[in-house]
Formats: sequence, C-alpha cells, structure tokens
Amino acid sequence: MGSTPMTSAIRSLNKTGATFTTHMYPYADGSGASGAAELLGLDPHLVIKTLIMETDSSDPLCVLMHGDEQVSTKALARLIGTKSVRVSDPIVAQKRTGYQVGGTSPFGMRTDMPIYLQATVLDYGGIYVNGGRRGLLLCMESRELVSVLQPTLVHIMT
Repeated sequence: MGSTPMTSAIRSLNKTGATFTTHMYPYADGSGASGAAELLGLDPHLVIKTLIMETDSSDPLCVLMHGDEQVSTKALARLIGTKSVRVSDPIVAQKRTGYQVGGTSPFGMRTDMPIYLQATVLDYGGIYVNGGRRGLLLCMESRELVSVLQPTLVHIMT
C-alpha cells in the first residue's frame, strides 16, 4: 500500500513522544471501524471509532467508542448536562476536525473540543484508532491514548 502518510494525527503524536504503530488498509466508503477490523483481521471491539457529535446548542464533542458498539446519546446528554446530543453533519465535522469522515482521528484535530472515552476501552491493552486518513489505523496502548488525550471516561454504550 506504499508508505505511511504523515497526517496531523501522526505529527501530533510524534510531538508527545507517544509509541504507536501504523496499519494501512484499503478503505471502502461506509465500512467504518468494523470494516477496517475485518480487513486487518482484528477484533472490532479493539478498533475504536472516533465520532464527532454536538449538543443541542451545537457545541462540538468527540466520542471514542468500541467499533462494534453504539453510543447512547441520551446517556451522554444526561452525563454532560445538555438536552440532547447528535452526530455532527459530515461537512461540519470535517471543518471542525480537519479530517474527512472515515479518516477522523482524535489526535491533531483543528478545533479543541471535549473528548469522551468509553471507559471499557481501558480493559484492553493494544487498541486501534484512526490515524487521520481513510485507510490508516494506529495501534497503541489504551493507557497511552488516555495519557495523550486526557479524555473524560464515561459509560455510554447502549
């Protein structure tokens, strides 16, 4: 598949000294975390999807969830004290993050926003997260992801 691209996510991680490996795969539109897991022979529970969401007042937030699970937007809204939470429009998400949908990484985003991590991700050592480009995953220790991002740990699986 060629050499690994230098993305904002990788540049951001390199600045922190984080340890990670890169894994490229042939991206297919709409395949998501489960499609990436299948192509790379990974457990989809270990491929963490990056979701850009917003509150009812359009405040952005980033949610990191197991690739084979869904976010309870009601639970998240209750937790953060807002009326509702919804997935951002893809064009809005791209403007806020600097990444195309399908290639959104929680690292090196254009806009600072709160990050919420499903707490059960910490039950696993090595996890995979998008590297800032479609067809690129980064493998790192879940605790290193927490160290770099400083997310709020939540229980919001449906």
